[in-house]
Amino acid sequence: MADTKIGLRSERGPVLAAVMLSTGLVAIDATIIATAVPSVVRDLGGFAELPWVFSVYLLAQAVSVPIYGKLSDLFGRKPVILWGIGLFLLGSIMCGAAWSMGLLIAFRAVQGLGAGAIMPSTVTIIGDLYSVRERARVQGYVASVWGLASVVGPTLGGVFSEYVSWRWIFFVNIPLCLAAGAMIGSRFHERVRRGRPAVDYRGAALLTAGLTLLMLGVLEGGQAWAWDSPASVVVLASGAVLLVAFGVAERAVADPVLPLWVLRRRLLLVSGQLAIGVGAILLVLSSYVPAYVQEGLGTGPLVAGFALGALTIGWPLAASQAGKVYLRWGFRACALIGSVLLLLGSALMTLRLGRDSSVLEVAAYCLLAGLGMGLTSVPTIIAAQSSVGWADRGVVTANYIFLRSLGSALGVAVFGALVNATVGGGPATPATMTTAIHRIFIGVTIVAAVMVGLAMLIPRSADAALTSGTEEPKRDNE
Repeated sequence: MADTKIGLRSERGPVLAAVMLSTGLVAIDATIIATAVPSVVRDLGGFAELPWVFSVYLLAQAVSVPIYGKLSDLFGRKPVILWGIGLFLLGSIMCGAAWSMGLLIAFRAVQGLGAGAIMPSTVTIIGDLYSVRERARVQGYVASVWGLASVVGPTLGGVFSEYVSWRWIFFVNIPLCLAAGAMIGSRFHERVRRGRPAVDYRGAALLTAGLTLLMLGVLEGGQAWAWDSPASVVVLASGAVLLVAFGVAERAVADPVLPLWVLRRRLLLVSGQLAIGVGAILLVLSSYVPAYVQEGLGTGPLVAGFALGALTIGWPLAASQAGKVYLRWGFRACALIGSVLLLLGSALMTLRLGRDSSVLEVAAYCLLAGLGMGLTSVPTIIAAQSSVGWADRGVVTANYIFLRSLGSALGVAVFGALVNATVGGGPATPATMTTAIHRIFIGVTIVAAVMVGLAMLIPRSADAALTSGTEEPKRDNE
């Protein structure tokens, strides 16, 4: 009977199902559109602007996450996630009806703003509803959504593009959004301290503008403009100046949109740095493993998808079991095991993969890396959430998710520049592509080694939530 208290048949089950469905909106959207790219270009044209379909979504999602995290602490999780689902629904409808590439890009920004509200809210709601020990089991349900999306997303995208229309990759979100919104609206109830919360509008504006310019510079550096061009310098420098101004302004605000203690507390600082590493490695491997398998080993897209699938399946598989590990040995031990597995997987890619490697070998090392990321990401975010109370949990969760998005953007930008420098301006040959990807693997191995060191810095005080029976262990100010 113990399982029914946690699972979908329990009293909290309908809310858990709604959270899983809301998570599925973002998870499927992350994979479904990739397979529809040729169809979109044939219909709308604008191949040169195509990267913005992905970049603007990531940009809008990433920069809005910290703001939504604070708003959920001020007004509650329910209105924020409902707002996010509504925006995602609106953006999906408009994307499906877009008649030009420019409009599709603009409407993807609306979708991204919705996803920016959904992602931190779902993770925070799980943190509110379930204790640390319960989350060890609930994590399996949420991880299964990502695992299912990694398989269903590309398949649906291919089916819609080939047999119906690419527009249905967006229209399919309509019933999902309506169902998720209805379930959240009717079954999720929370107690929020009603009062007159002071919204830090100046801080929100400075933070949003600064993060937008920073992410824009990272995403477009080496693509729309050269890294050492005046445009790149102006965009990145302006973003940095605005973020410094934000930090100065927040010191004088009673209830800042992003409390600066989030950036000073040891546990939160280390977990955030690990989030950057996870985000960088995940997107870099997702971007370049298929290219290596196709161009370097001479296989087709389907086989390349199999190799990448090992990575995307390994993550949720390990995430679903991470609770058993950290309940037995603690948060730091779980993150350390995960980062060591990630280091082992990336080191094997560096040392063993070449022109004559098999796809099964690539898949095996990707699986190992995916298992490592799952065992690293879960304990770090749960430890961070458990170190604060309800009033700060939204901010802490949003900060972690934003840093993971920033890591993804930085990883693609830095490693993309490395590939471009290796391949050069001419067509990529199997030899040059193999050399370029080998250098990617070396870089990933270095990042994984740094993550092992960071995992060792997670304070032992983080494990207090596992033994004290409270959600708020003594705050670590080291």
